[in-house]
Amino acid sequence: MIKNIKYKNKNFGFIIKYKKKKGVNFLTPNNLSHQIGFIKHSKNHIIQPHWHHKNSRIINYTSEVLIILKGKIRVDFYTKKERYLFSKIVSKNDMVVLIDGGHGFKILEPTEIIEVKQGPYSKKKDKKIFKPVDDSKVKFK
Repeated sequence: MIKNIKYKNKNFGFIIKYKKKKGVNFLTPNNLSHQIGFIKHSKNHIIQPHWHHKNSRIINYTSEVLIILKGKIRVDFYTKKERYLFSKIVSKNDMVVLIDGGHGFKILEPTEIIEVKQGPYSKKKDKKIFKPVDDSKVKFK
């Protein structure tokens, strides 16, 4: 299941809870700058050798993919003007694709996460840090 995270018709990202179906199953829209798929094959299945063509792309913003291996986190969503909007809870085996707006996290249980984003990455050029939402003002959508 892929759940679109929207606010006022703006797509902030996706939360993916996937079913382990056999074969190659891509979980994100084809036009997204990160393509996420789940692959499940039986023993002795062969994936044909291949290579990928050079294909220039324009990346206008850094997007992130978080794969929750263990634990539970709260994802807080913000506008680019740093106004808090709402929060979502994600846990083990969920994936979060963050493509627009601001975001922050609160770790709710001991957690292990794999993060994937485009590179090369420059902390000074690609990230602006701001004040998080007060826990008493958290709302879930």
